[in-house]
Amino acid sequence: MSTLQPSDVISHSRSIEQIIAGRATSDGAGVTLTRYLEASLQQRLDPFLMLDAFGSDDPDHYSAGFPDHPHRGFETITYMLQGRMLHRDNAGNEGLLESGGVQWMNAGRGVIHSEMPQQVAGRMAGFQLWLNLPRHEKMSAPWYRDLAAATLPCVTTDTGAHISVIAGSSHGVQGAVQRPITEPVYLDVQLPAGSRLVQQIPAAHNAFIQLYQGDIRVAKQTMSAPGMAILTTENDCDGVDIQAVQDSRLLLIAGRPLHEPIEQYGPFVMNTKEEIYQAVQDFRHGRLV
Repeated sequence: MSTLQPSDVISHSRSIEQIIAGRATSDGAGVTLTRYLEASLQQRLDPFLMLDAFGSDDPDHYSAGFPDHPHRGFETITYMLQGRMLHRDNAGNEGLLESGGVQWMNAGRGVIHSEMPQQVAGRMAGFQLWLNLPRHEKMSAPWYRDLAAATLPCVTTDTGAHISVIAGSSHGVQGAVQRPITEPVYLDVQLPAGSRLVQQIPAAHNAFIQLYQGDIRVAKQTMSAPGMAILTTENDCDGVDIQAVQDSRLLLIAGRPLHEPIEQYGPFVMNTKEEIYQAVQDFRHGRLV
């Protein structure tokens, strides 16, 4: 259900620091995707580790999916714009992710799962975001949640922004997921041409915009889809003001940085090389549970 709310009030909007075009690549069993956030940006966008966008009408680009693979030390958030994907893991969880839905998984000390398309034709599109776990939670018990599109809280502002609040909060509406410590904000925003979003963001949070449709203006700087805009982090900035030049859709994502060492080896993200070595050994010997 969507409620009409007055727009947030902020004193100083963040601006665009850098625009990332993304890098074409593939993952899983050959799924075609564009990687926007990778290792070189992990410290700048702490606590976020990776963001992939996938989208194709060609089943050859996605039909092989992501067969069984491990994770340890972070959370995965998969947001499906269009399509159907089946999740199964070694804890016995199973869930069908459909258009507009979200799969939120905390890998904790270890998960082996698969994500396989449940369609042979049509468009499959969406995003997968990796959110780091703090040191003391990396070996916690894993968990998994499916969030259907109809269950996601929505809000429409008096400036014309329609917002699906996946995590955090927006204009007084609490999101479907709340995470302590990293305090992520994850919003999917629809902006008709001429409308605007004024969103409060804590000054210490790192934040970025993933624009996947249209053209927008942020503090007099414009950008066109598709692309990622890293937003400045300054003590006197308490939010962001985004204006739609054309009908636009975007993700607005922010989080509180952990300021901890990051060691990554493929699907394992820990704090030290020794912990990475242990994760690999645990996986090889069937102890990743």
